[in-house]
Amino acid sequence: MTDTDGRLPAERADRTAERRPRRGEAGFTLLELLVVMTILGLLAAVAGVVAINQFTKAQTDAAALQLNSISAGLDLFYLDHGRYPSEDEGLKALVEAPADSDAWRGPYLKDEKAITDPWKRVFLYRYPGQHGKYDLYSLGADNAEGGDDDNSDVTSW
Repeated sequence: MTDTDGRLPAERADRTAERRPRRGEAGFTLLELLVVMTILGLLAAVAGVVAINQFTKAQTDAAALQLNSISAGLDLFYLDHGRYPSEDEGLKALVEAPADSDAWRGPYLKDEKAITDPWKRVFLYRYPGQHGKYDLYSLGADNAEGGDDDNSDVTSW
């Protein structure tokens, strides 16, 4: 005798038994889940360290690019005035006209953010410079002279 789907009742019972897992064989054990979670945690930790290292390197690279931009602004200021800004005028002279300047054709940089390093400090400027016509630099992440790797100074010389 056949069922409504055309199979014998014993045949259908065999297929149903194949689909159902036996007791103790279904799912994952707690130990298997803990191993997988531990592996995922280790991978996340390694990825986090790599991401942080890339971020700090990116800040140093961004500071170097900003130095190039500020140097170009200083050169434009020099072309208009025949001199670089004094230390008193500072880099702000690239964004706002100095009080006694009639030849100012700026702004030579977009805004004050352009003279701020990635660590939210204004780039340091010395004129006349000890290493060239002017010295332009950032003390890096540690805000102290010298340093290694991420804490190294970023300079125009």
